[in-house]
Amino acid sequence: GVNLSSQLTEHRTPSLMLLLRGKVRFEVGQSADFRVSEAGEIYTSRPLSLGRDRAVEGVVYAQDLRTKQLWKTKFFLLAKPQQHGDATLTQHLPEILFPWRSMIVKGDGTVRRVKRDWVIPPINVPENSRGQFPEDLVRIRSDRDKNWMLRYSVTGPGADQPPTGIFIINPISGQLSVTKPLDREHISNFHLRAHAVDLNGNQVENPIDIVINVIDQNDNRPEFTHTVFNGSVPEGSKPGSFVMTVTAVDKDDPKTANGMLRYKILSQNPQSPSSNMFTINNKTGDIITVAAGLDREKVTQYTLIVQATDMEGNPTYGLSNTATTVIRITDVNDNPPEFTTDTFSGDVDENRVNVIVANLTVTDKDQPHTQAWSAVYRIVAGDPTGRFSIPTDPTTNEGLLTVVKPINYEEKRSFMLMVEAQNEVPLARGIHLPRQPTVTVSVRILDVNESPEFSPNPKSIKLEEGLPAGSLLTTFTAQDPDRFMSQNVRYSKMYDPANWLQIDPFNGRISTIAILDRESPYVKNNQYNVTFMATDGDPAANGTGTLQIYLMDINDNAPHVFPPEVEMCEKPGPNAINITASDPDLSTNAGPFAFDLVGRPLDVRRNWTLSHLNGEYAQLRLQISSLSSGIYEVPIMITDSGNLPMSNTSHLRVKVCQCDHHGDCVDMERIIAAGLGTGAIIAILIGIIILLVLVLLFVMWMKRRDKERQAKQLLIDPEDDVRDNILKYDEEGGGEEDQDYDLSQLQQPDTLESECMKVGIRRLDERPLHHKHQYPLRSAAPHPGDIGEFIHEGLKAADNDPTAPPYDSLLVFDYEGSSSTAGSLSTLHSSSSCEDQEYDYLGDWGPRFRKLADLFGGGDD
Repeated sequence: GVNLSSQLTEHRTPSLMLLLRGKVRFEVGQSADFRVSEAGEIYTSRPLSLGRDRAVEGVVYAQDLRTKQLWKTKFFLLAKPQQHGDATLTQHLPEILFPWRSMIVKGDGTVRRVKRDWVIPPINVPENSRGQFPEDLVRIRSDRDKNWMLRYSVTGPGADQPPTGIFIINPISGQLSVTKPLDREHISNFHLRAHAVDLNGNQVENPIDIVINVIDQNDNRPEFTHTVFNGSVPEGSKPGSFVMTVTAVDKDDPKTANGMLRYKILSQNPQSPSSNMFTINNKTGDIITVAAGLDREKVTQYTLIVQATDMEGNPTYGLSNTATTVIRITDVNDNPPEFTTDTFSGDVDENRVNVIVANLTVTDKDQPHTQAWSAVYRIVAGDPTGRFSIPTDPTTNEGLLTVVKPINYEEKRSFMLMVEAQNEVPLARGIHLPRQPTVTVSVRILDVNESPEFSPNPKSIKLEEGLPAGSLLTTFTAQDPDRFMSQNVRYSKMYDPANWLQIDPFNGRISTIAILDRESPYVKNNQYNVTFMATDGDPAANGTGTLQIYLMDINDNAPHVFPPEVEMCEKPGPNAINITASDPDLSTNAGPFAFDLVGRPLDVRRNWTLSHLNGEYAQLRLQISSLSSGIYEVPIMITDSGNLPMSNTSHLRVKVCQCDHHGDCVDMERIIAAGLGTGAIIAILIGIIILLVLVLLFVMWMKRRDKERQAKQLLIDPEDDVRDNILKYDEEGGGEEDQDYDLSQLQQPDTLESECMKVGIRRLDERPLHHKHQYPLRSAAPHPGDIGEFIHEGLKAADNDPTAPPYDSLLVFDYEGSSSTAGSLSTLHSSSSCEDQEYDYLGDWGPRFRKLADLFGGGDD
């Protein structure tokens, strides 16, 4: 026999899936082997033995409770040998006949059939079918197949569109079949269209829509969204407090029992104080507390194993899965801090501050380093003046009793403090303590050697300056605050910048060892400060005190002329020199002053005169018409106006110098006075000498270069060398390019073919020689007066000549006239016939040509 109670849910045919629409009651008729659920699902009631050829038949009735309408259907249970004993439910295959024909009665009593479109209810196919494929679903037939040969086909996703080949139809019989198991979680329904055509492909019937719903099977277990769920709940929470929510999902249809989940708690660890501290809402997965007694100090966390089951939690048919839930118990301030002992004690030296006297320790069962654990200490009695403070050590939670104000042993020797401790946050609601935890702290003050104290400090005295050495000024003593110690005080000097005073080490008497001078640089604003030190005990304790001496002025300084140096011009002008006096004493012992010239030497009063302007200034003038430049010492006696006047003869240094029209000195002394020292003047002089040497060297180099260039330019025969007789005159040329000349251009055109013509030098920028000159002919210039006209004509010709070089330089005149008695200048020694000539007329041309006349007219000499 085979137990079919589980297999039947996976092998239901469409006729067995009777969906509940409204209120319908199902019953199995006259059979004790089967039972039916409220949803129309058929189950076996007991194990059945099915033979190879034996079938079990049953009837199911459905009745509408409202209309009392009754339906029934048959089902068959067969054994399938090819499935090795697996059984399946079968039913007669339904047939869809189209088109349906409806009769309509007209008004004349005739009846006519009207064709209507196909209306096919959805076809339900269970997923994961284990039947033999292809498995028939429905037969589609047209009532016209009696007269014609028809062909049937289906189109749409699952048939001829992806995923293709799931559904096929017999083109002749119209049998629609499924070729493989379906998966609702992949595709939940298919929309196909059935077609009927004749052999020629002509449409016989309108296409009908076929909807195939994939019926869900419970083939997926529930899956939790997390393997481990973490939650928390405060300790001491009341029953019914929400903790957390666990969630699981099922891929099966949530509208059926296959996807309807139910939750439950399988186990709790630890099981303290109760094994059922929590419960879970079986539908929503909300975990709540059901018992009191959650105490973090006893159990810090709970671990729950939660199960989710589909089929609405049916333990027999439902699929299950589990997850772990960790619930952390959070801390609340349900434990106050408690002192570890009833009393604490400590010692501290007097006058010490910011010193820890004692460490106050507490215990707190709450979670460390939270506000419910951190303690706050407060002194409630025994410290009315606020000498102590108790900050909290954040690491150890100890109270650090600290002295914040100095305590004098001579005033108070001990303290008895009352201290209480609280948490940073108040205790949780509902927790009441009989009393606030307090503790007693005893503090003992220790006596130490204190420093002597000068009184008053600083001490001020007032006296006149000029006291002689050894004068007693005052007594400056210190008192020892240690009344319970017998100690001697000794005195010493710490700071005396001018070293004027000394102090007796035993009695503190202060006397002078030098004369007090108000005008000393150590005296500021007439006040002189000295610091003394008092020492007592062992180990020594030191105290300091300051003596402020206010010095009154006396007339102990003679005046001096100011400024000590002045300047004056050699010749007296309208302006005089104003001088005054400098006196370090105060105004009552200083001005007004009396000025007077000293009679010695005698030339002082003869050269100078001094006139009074007022009590502060006098004018110095020259008494003679002029005084040679130099430095003069003028003695001037000045007397102040003190109670006992003091006078002094000081020398005024007067620099007499030459002055410009502004009255300022122009000599070297003026330069020195302006700020140039001797070193700067020497450096300037050396620079000037070096510059002069460089200029001299450059001039010598230029002269040497001119001589070398002149030697190169005089390219003449050795026998006719006349370099010693030719005077070279500076030329006003345009530059280096105007230095080379062709002396042959000075010859007359008709003598260029002469045997005695000498080779000349051409200018580099001169145009080449031509046989026919473009210059106009000029008349001879037998007299020097015609030279100006000759030059003017040559300049005019050069300006009109387009071939002239573009230089603003010396013009070269290559033609000197055809009738010159001197002939061509290029033949200075002889003419073309080498005959002697007369040169005496050159002397009439002036002194510059007289040398030429001597050279060429002197005969053989």
